[in-house]
Amino acid sequence: MIFSRSNWIILGMAVLVAGVGGYWQRQADAPPASTPLVGQPAPALKLPDLSGTTHDLADYRGHPVVLNFWASWCLPCREEMPALDRAQQRHGAGGVTVIGVAMDQPAPVRAFLAAHPVSYPIVLGQLSHPSSAYRFGDVSDVLPYSVLIGADGRVRAQHAGPLDDAQLQQWLAPQAD
Repeated sequence: MIFSRSNWIILGMAVLVAGVGGYWQRQADAPPASTPLVGQPAPALKLPDLSGTTHDLADYRGHPVVLNFWASWCLPCREEMPALDRAQQRHGAGGVTVIGVAMDQPAPVRAFLAAHPVSYPIVLGQLSHPSSAYRFGDVSDVLPYSVLIGADGRVRAQHAGPLDDAQLQQWLAPQAD
């Protein structure tokens, strides 16, 4: 079948309209980028760990929490985990809890943690939209992604990308008192 020039133009316009419509639909689903969660109450979060025990973020109220969204396949995530582990060991006695939220399937998470154990709890994030990370402001699906929640249950800080010891110390030192 040979297309005439007008058929090619119609086909091109249809593809363009479909692409623009898909883009607009995605933008309509996204929360506004101008409304960060900092200062707002943290969204509710109840997720299972690898043994099936449910962890409820509300149970940590009264203590600062660092939520760290990560995946076993994410190299920057794996590289920041020792800093998170040190932060948990350094500040845990003061009531701070680091919670790793694995945005991954259970099998690779188990395998990774068997080789690289951490001293903080790991829970399995909801992967379907809206994902656990998305609900906490990670609208760009960047991993690692971390959120500091104050003892009052309000979001104190959000950070896309890996955290290092200095950043974690800055986040947690005032909270640990």
